Amino acid sequence: MPTQPPVLVASDLDRTLIYSAAALALTMPDARAPRLLCVEVHESRPLSYMTETAAGLLSELGDKAVFVPTTTRTRKQYQRINLPGPAPAYAICANGGHLLVDGVTDLDWHAGVTARLADECAPLDEVSAHLHETADPVWLRKHRIAEDLFAYLVVERELLPEDWVKELAVWAEERGWTVSLQGRKIYAVPRPLTKSAAVREVARRTGASWTLAAGDSLLDADLLLAADRGWRPGHGELADEGWTAPAISALPERGVLAGERILREFLKASRP
Repeated sequence: MPTQPPVLVASDLDRTLIYSAAALALTMPDARAPRLLCVEVHESRPLSYMTETAAGLLSELGDKAVFVPTTTRTRKQYQRINLPGPAPAYAICANGGHLLVDGVTDLDWHAGVTARLADECAPLDEVSAHLHETADPVWLRKHRIAEDLFAYLVVERELLPEDWVKELAVWAEERGWTVSLQGRKIYAVPRPLTKSAAVREVARRTGASWTLAAGDSLLDADLLLAADRGWRPGHGELADEGWTAPAISALPERGVLAGERILREFLKASRP
């Protein structure tokens, strides 16, 4: 009997499968709140969670499909996450800038990405300088460069002028970059730096014929559009904009329960 091609499941992590305390959205009575599992510790403090039920679902998924964590996090930020289930053979970090194979960067992939960025968009130094010059110290808390690929700001969201983000997006688009506001972070990312390109490469290497995806932010839109089926939670940039597409399911759940629902959908869709 011929072996069936594997199913590839590419999922964003933060605010899709894992959640900070501020993003949990535990709106139910305390006595009915789900039990939580901490999956990330940073500087000796718990940082990210999923429900215990979601942890069991992810473990099951890892046995049935090629699960590929697909994140904008840097490699260092990703590697402090301790997800349940089998260790993923592939992971995508830095929004597609790094493809990890058994935890190690594929140098050829990274070289190809950096060459494309140099050809197709304005340099990181120009964008970083613009962020530094225009961001107001009143609401700016941190200015970071990620993996020498893109930049992000950590801000006080309640003090951030909405027009500033819109003006930055227009300025960036003219230079081949895109802007995404996620919680307290504003990302400026080169447009050719995409999760979808790296996922297609994993699909090629694994022989996967069916790809599932999930994500909550504008940086996940290309990932969702590249999948055969996709899901977005009821929170995040995509939900705020009412974004959808023919193969995308917009879920009503918000917060950590959305992560649980997404994993249930992955499991159902990955069964033969």
